[in-house]
Amino acid sequence: MLDRRVGGCRACPRLVDWREEVARTKRAAFADWTYWGRPVPGFGPADARLLIVGLAPAAHGGNRTGRMFTGDRSGDVLYQALYDVGLASQPTAVSVDDGLELYGVRITSPVHCAPPANKPTPGERDTCRPWLVQELRLLRPTLRAVVVLGAFGWQAALPAFAEAGWTVPRPRPAFGHGTRLTLDGPARPDDPEPPDHPDVPEPPDHPDVPGPPHDPDGPHDPDGPRDPDGPDHSGGPSAADGLDVFGCFHVSQRNTFTGRLTPGMLRDVLRTAAGVAGLP
Repeated sequence: MLDRRVGGCRACPRLVDWREEVARTKRAAFADWTYWGRPVPGFGPADARLLIVGLAPAAHGGNRTGRMFTGDRSGDVLYQALYDVGLASQPTAVSVDDGLELYGVRITSPVHCAPPANKPTPGERDTCRPWLVQELRLLRPTLRAVVVLGAFGWQAALPAFAEAGWTVPRPRPAFGHGTRLTLDGPARPDDPEPPDHPDVPEPPDHPDVPGPPHDPDGPHDPDGPRDPDGPDHSGGPSAADGLDVFGCFHVSQRNTFTGRLTPGMLRDVLRTAAGVAGLP
């Protein structure tokens, strides 16, 4: 199970030290909590048609609760908007057992550990990328749209889309709120070869530290093993599997408190992406 493997990753020493220190010391308001203190896996159905890509878990949010955008003010904004457009069962997210369900939507991030000052390094982003690539490959049969929250997520997601098999334009499009980018699937056998991506670095190996593996048998389903009689989940999407990617300002307090991102702006992006994904 991909989610279980993500939760056991220790590939980035700085992030491991920080997430575990936060879990030990806690915030006074959450002194009675047992913090998760590990990488936070994606949340939502394994057959989602819409994916939301954030930045990284919050130290006292996802790192405490063990679920993406759960238990912090950024999540309050995101889940309220998802509820408003009919993609979530309730407008709040406080714990993993609060009954929240997402409808056709999955939420993930390019970095699965809470970083100091909410700022992962480029090296940590690249080391974590194989998890996102595997998640994209697993979602490939149903995934039709992605909403990327913020410039960091945009810069992290585009190389992952390329590694997962979609064709990313060169030069890579810049992030902007409301930006829409349509990615084609891999070329058919009789089409010209797509261009190489020499600027997409391979994540470093960590022979002595468990981390994102390059699995020769392919990725594993977040909710269980692959069905040998089901569809082939290996490789990239087919040529017909286009992917629409939408940029949206991150739901950080800095953006929402200053009005740079309003609830209406967020709902508009989510509603448009949901329509493209074929969600009600």
